[in-house]
Amino acid sequence: MPRDATETRSRLIAEAERLFADQGIWRVRVQDIVAAAGQRNSSALSYHFGSRQGVLDAILRDHGEPIDQERGQVWAEEGDDGTPALIEALIRPLTRRLSTSSGRCYLRIVAQLSAEFARWDLDPTHVPANLNAILRLLRGRALAGDKAQRDERVLAMIQLMTASLAERARRIEAGDPLDTDEDVYAANLVDMLTGIIEAPARAALVATPVR
Repeated sequence: MPRDATETRSRLIAEAERLFADQGIWRVRVQDIVAAAGQRNSSALSYHFGSRQGVLDAILRDHGEPIDQERGQVWAEEGDDGTPALIEALIRPLTRRLSTSSGRCYLRIVAQLSAEFARWDLDPTHVPANLNAILRLLRGRALAGDKAQRDERVLAMIQLMTASLAERARRIEAGDPLDTDEDVYAANLVDMLTGIIEAPARAALVATPVR
């Protein structure tokens, strides 16, 4: 790809990230992205990405692939398939993204895609390999009854994780004060997500006599 075309593509992605994060993926007009990127040709985004969905896919791919590689590295370092270690591998590459504006935009974008989260097991070809493997292990560790209940635990965990990271990213971008530093925040998030997976099933509690 010629240098000018590469630079144009990069500007379009950067402005799409910012606008999607600030205004919402489906509220931003394609022409707003093109104008923000300083492009006079109104078809610039269509040329490089085909559509709004195309540039969104590019953003998710550009961030998601290196994140999943890091996830695999953290998982190998942990050397443990216990719930806290799996969740540590899941979130550590994401909390690292809080340190850059582009990373914070990515976290705020992902949280807007919550309607798609339940599909992680229906179409695993669209889920990065390490993420898919960790979610499957967590489902197996969930202290719930049948597969449907365990799936609900995993979905709730993903929803809380992405919402929490997006809100912290938003507060950093806005310059709002943070109640905890990064290490404390990450450790507390691991504990909360572990609680979702490992909380005793209510049916088991009802069946246990009170002493």
